[in-house]
Amino acid sequence: MNGHVISTVGRSTNIKWHECPIGKLERQSLLGQKGCIVWITGLSGSGKSTLACALSRELYCRGRLSYVLDGDNLRHGLNSDLGFKQEDRAENIRRIGEVAKLFADAGVICIASLISPYRRDRDACRASLSEGTFIEVFMDMPLELCEARDVKGLYKLARVGNIKGFTGIDDPYEAPLNCEFIVSDCNTAEGWGMPFPSAMAEQVLSYMESKGYLRA
Repeated sequence: MNGHVISTVGRSTNIKWHECPIGKLERQSLLGQKGCIVWITGLSGSGKSTLACALSRELYCRGRLSYVLDGDNLRHGLNSDLGFKQEDRAENIRRIGEVAKLFADAGVICIASLISPYRRDRDACRASLSEGTFIEVFMDMPLELCEARDVKGLYKLARVGNIKGFTGIDDPYEAPLNCEFIVSDCNTAEGWGMPFPSAMAEQVLSYMESKGYLRA
């Protein structure tokens, strides 16, 4: 084999990992930031996509490069062959985790926004990365608030049985046990509700800044 390590990974045989002279550290230095994954998880209607877009905008305004991987968007292409059974959800998370890993390796701040209801699938993504690369953000919004928002009208369909296996109704959501950041509902002029998008983004940004993610 001339000293080359040939591997078998899953069903792929006779493969070799190729290293390039320009690596993650060089790319981070070029961009002036640390490549990482901000993984936003929570119930449908909890504000995951709202936070993802607000965070991406704030990063852009600060001259930082990010990219949003939205769960619904990825089901239009990469994951269009997957349904919502447990095994399909697991594969959905695995694929998105692998794509997010590539973005982080490129030095980009990757913002992944998806329900990702099962703890083991999120933990598997974290375990595949170097320490400090995975920032889990839990949208800790009560079911009642998410159902009241019902942005896509899915809770109504689930309540009458037109959607089976809907997270929070007849399929479980497993909240993180040791996430890096929690966004909770707050008291507003109209009662308890979701914080403003800019406020949520600022909270996450402050955390990232304090941990050094916004500098190389």
